[in-house]
Amino acid sequence: VQLQASGGGLVQAGGSLRLSCWAPRAIFSVFSVHDMAWYRQAPGKQRELVAQISATGNRNYVDSVKGRFTISRDNSRKTVTLQMNNLKPDDTAVYFCNAKEGSSDSWGQGTLVTVSS
Repeated sequence: VQLQASGGGLVQAGGSLRLSCWAPRAIFSVFSVHDMAWYRQAPGKQRELVAQISATGNRNYVDSVKGRFTISRDNSRKTVTLQMNNLKPDDTAVYFCNAKEGSSDSWGQGTLVTVSS
């Protein structure tokens, strides 16, 4: 599925941002069976999994964002969102959305989140 990410920007520490990932060309029945996730890659670091939500709605988070980030999906709108609260400078990275189903593995274009101290 083709993915379009949006919502990044510059925010001060303690602030909030909401990232969205939309699959404009997917049909509802296809999108709904994909496991969706947000990854991030900070400068000089490897890409890491931040949050994931399965096709059945199960959620997992990396320890560093637990209690601050919330992932959700709206299958009718073919959208997955990442609500990020109490942002920290260490959250600065390019964030990528991902969709997996079987051997299908799709990535969005990335959106930059910069958190100033």
